[in-house]
Order: sequence, then structure tokens, then C-alpha cells
Amino acid sequence: MSGAAGARRSLRTNQVPDETPSQKGQPPVGRAALFGLCPECGARTLFTGAATFAPRCRACGLDFGRYNVGDGPAAFLTLIIGALLIAVALAVDFAFEPPLWVHVVLWVPVTALAVVGGLRVAKAALLASEHQRQAAEGRVEDKPHD
Repeated sequence: MSGAAGARRSLRTNQVPDETPSQKGQPPVGRAALFGLCPECGARTLFTGAATFAPRCRACGLDFGRYNVGDGPAAFLTLIIGALLIAVALAVDFAFEPPLWVHVVLWVPVTALAVVGGLRVAKAALLASEHQRQAAEGRVEDKPHD
């Protein structure tokens, strides 16, 4: 086998994994994440709620339930967005010295919207990435013992 020694070919594209498979009709991961697009057909059918996946694409029928995105992005996003918003809130406090109630009225909804919006984008990016890379659970192949 030429190229990388022992490289496995993709079952669907018959190409070496380092090569880019033809993704006709499939949106790039970034666009699919930002706009909630189906990673197969590009329709805006990925979400049914704020950060809840639809069971399947209404346009092409792709089953979104087979992808294991989980809630991994939630902890990272909460910490990152929290740190950024704390820095901005401190800068606003030092610059304008507003009363405490202004901070509560301003930062509680901004934080909620930032976390939900970020979670939506991160989950969509993970799902689109899994789909385009054909990620699946690892399987142990039975090998004959020497």
C-alpha cells in the first residue's frame, strides 16, 4: 500500500483518511455549527429547541440520534464564557461604577444567552464533525493468536 504505511481506507469513500472526501451538498463544519444545518443535506433542521437536537432531519431523514455529542461542551463553555463575562463586568464596573442592580439586570441574561448560544454552536460543531469524519465506536477485531 503506497502512502502512509498501514493506512486504512474509509468504507464510504474508498480514500485514505488524510485525503478529503467529496462532500457534495454537505456544508462545512463551521457553517453547519453556526446555522444549525444538517451535516448531510445542509437544511436548517438540526435543532428543535434552543440546544436540543431534532430526532432526524426533516429534509433527508438523517438520524441525529446515532451521534454521541453528549454534554461535554457545557462545562468548557460555562467556564470560558463565565471568565470572559467576569472580565467584561469588572471593566464595566471600573469604567462606569453602576449600582449592583444594573449588573444583575445586565449580566444574568447576557450570561444565559451566551451559554445557550455557545452550547448550541459547540454541539452542532461536534455533530457535524462526527458525521463528516464518519466517527463511530471503536471495535476490537478478533485476531487469530499466533
